[in-house]
Amino acid sequence: MHEIQHILHFEKGILYTIKALLLRPGQNIRAFVSEDRSRLVKPIIFIIVTSLIYTSITHFFHIEGNHGGPAHSATTAIMSWIESHYGYSNIIMGIFIGFWLKLMCRKSGYNFFEILIMLCFVMGTGMLLFAVFALVEGITGTNLILLATAVVLIYCSWAIGQFLGGKKFASYLYAMIAYLLGMISFTASAILLGFLIDSFNKA
Repeated sequence: MHEIQHILHFEKGILYTIKALLLRPGQNIRAFVSEDRSRLVKPIIFIIVTSLIYTSITHFFHIEGNHGGPAHSATTAIMSWIESHYGYSNIIMGIFIGFWLKLMCRKSGYNFFEILIMLCFVMGTGMLLFAVFALVEGITGTNLILLATAVVLIYCSWAIGQFLGGKKFASYLYAMIAYLLGMISFTASAILLGFLIDSFNKA
């Protein structure tokens, strides 16, 4: 009940967090990490709640992904789990993105845990943006997945780059590259895991 009240609190809850992350994500996340952890919603709760909002909208409007694999393969099952559990999947994906960010931005001064906190906030906001596009798509019937993906990629690159410093173009470029590499390596790992499971079951 305490966590629910904190999320819904107008001055310190999810509405304040969303506004802060949309307007000045880097500045507000840096303040959360180093100074005041009371105003923003806890990062894990934030990404789970926002992912749940997106999942609820896509299920309501029957906007489902097409995995294109055999119905009973482990890879298809893993991809279906990812689609049904975006909150946990985003946290796992954040680990991959965080690895690339830490590797490419070693001089940023942030440790891996602080980078993961930042990614929970940024990716959670990204899920809200996806949710808005999914809502419009569900109402209008217009396929907006490519536009939504581009907007979320731009936002995440901007927010991550701002958190890392934001004074140089390289910060935003590294942020975009690390984000894309993290997504690719996460997806490749999921496919590889499914392939290994299928191969083991057939042996």
